[in-house]
Amino acid sequence: MADMMDKIVSLCKRRGFIFQGSDIYGGLANTWDYGPYGVELKNNVKRAWWKTNVYERDDMLGMDAAILMNPKVWEASGHVKNFFDLKRDCKSCKKRFKDADLKDKSKCPECRGELTESRPFNLMFETHQGAVIDEANLIYLRPETAQGMFVNFLNILDSRHPKLPFGLAQVGKAFRNEITPGNLTFRTREFEQMEIEYFVRPENADKKLQEWIELHFNWYSDLGIKRENLRKRAHGPDELAHYAKACTDIEYNFPFGWSELEGIANRTDFDLKQHSQYSGKDLRFFDDVKKEKILPYIIEPSGGVDRTVLAFLTDAYSEEKVKDDLRVVLKLHKDLAPVKVAVLPLLKNRPEIVEMARAISKDLKKHTVAVYDDTAAIGKLYRRQDEVGTPFCVTVDVQSLQDRQVTVRDRDSMQQERISVDSLKEYLLQKLAG
Repeated sequence: MADMMDKIVSLCKRRGFIFQGSDIYGGLANTWDYGPYGVELKNNVKRAWWKTNVYERDDMLGMDAAILMNPKVWEASGHVKNFFDLKRDCKSCKKRFKDADLKDKSKCPECRGELTESRPFNLMFETHQGAVIDEANLIYLRPETAQGMFVNFLNILDSRHPKLPFGLAQVGKAFRNEITPGNLTFRTREFEQMEIEYFVRPENADKKLQEWIELHFNWYSDLGIKRENLRKRAHGPDELAHYAKACTDIEYNFPFGWSELEGIANRTDFDLKQHSQYSGKDLRFFDDVKKEKILPYIIEPSGGVDRTVLAFLTDAYSEEKVKDDLRVVLKLHKDLAPVKVAVLPLLKNRPEIVEMARAISKDLKKHTVAVYDDTAAIGKLYRRQDEVGTPFCVTVDVQSLQDRQVTVRDRDSMQQERISVDSLKEYLLQKLAG
C-alpha cells in the first residue's frame, strides 16, 4: 500500500488531475491546483452529491452563503474560544507540530531537537475588512460552511415556509490554519466542504442521524467505492466536538490508513440556541401540527470534496497485465469520469478519416463530454484514455469511410463493437445512462 500513494500522485500530475500549487515558484506547502481532468472529476463529485441530496428529495433546499461573515458569528459558534490545536515548536529546525500527533513530546520527529511546551493556536485564518488594519476590522475566513446556514435559518423560514423535518445543503470553500501532513489533497488549509444541516424535532434526532449515516455510506458505494474499503466509526465521548451529542465518521481505507471521509453529527439545538442568544433574534420554529415553538435539533452530514475526490481516484486505480504490457486504468463510475467518450482517428494522415472523426466528436459534444485526440498511435491513445477513466473510445478507421461504422471500445472489458454512425449517439447515451 505504501507505494500506491506515489502512483496516485504520479498519475495526477502526468494526466492533469492535480498539480502542486504555485509549482513554478517552488510550490506553497499543502496547496493544490486541479488540472483539466481534475476539475471535471471534482465537479462531477459535487454534481452527484447535489443530485442525491437536493434534487432527488422533497425536504432539501440549497444555499450558497458568503465566505466572510460578521465576526460575532464565530463567537456565537464557539470557534473563537474552542477552535484551536495544541502545538509545539522545535527550537532547532523551527518546525511546528500538533501535540496529538507526537509520540515523543520532548524531541522533534524531524531533527531530534528540543521541543517547546505545547501552546494553543487558533485554527481560523484572520484578515481585515477595509483599508485600515486594526483590531476593530478583524474578520475571519470561515472554517466551515455550516454557520452560513444557521444564520440564514429565519430567512429560509420566511421565504420558503418549510415543514419539519427539512434540510439545507451547501458546497463551498472553507479555510483552516492547521499543521497539515502530506497525502496529497487529504488535509489542506484551503478546501471544499459538502455540508447538510437537517432540522428535526428533538425526539426524532437519533433516528434521523442513523438514516443519514446509512444514506451517505451507500452514496459512496453506489458511485463505485468498494464496500470493503468503507467503514463506519462512532466517536467516543472524548472525541465529540463541544456542540455534538453523537457523531459517526464514514472512513475510507486510504493507502496511508483508515481516515475520515465524512462526519455525521447530532449537533442538538446548540447552534440555533447560541445564535438566538448572541443576535437577539428568536430562531425558534413554529410547529403547525403541535402548535408550539421549538428549537429544532440539527443532524449534520459534513464531507470534504477534496478527500472524496482522492478516495474515488484511489479506489478506481487499477493495474492489469495485458499480454506483455501493464495497463493502468481508472475504473471510475461513469457519472464521475471526467470524459465520457474519446473519438480517435486510426490514421491522422488521412484527411477524410480525420474529418469524419472530428464531425462525430462535434456532434457528441452537444450531448455529453467528448474529446478528439490524434496525437499518438491508437494503442497509446487507448492507454491515455484508460488512465483518465474514459468509459468509451470511438475509433474511425478506413473501413468507416465505406460502411459508416465505427469501433466502440469499452474501458473495463476492452471489448470492441462495430456501431453505425447513425445510431452511435443513442448507443453511447444509453450505455452512459445505464
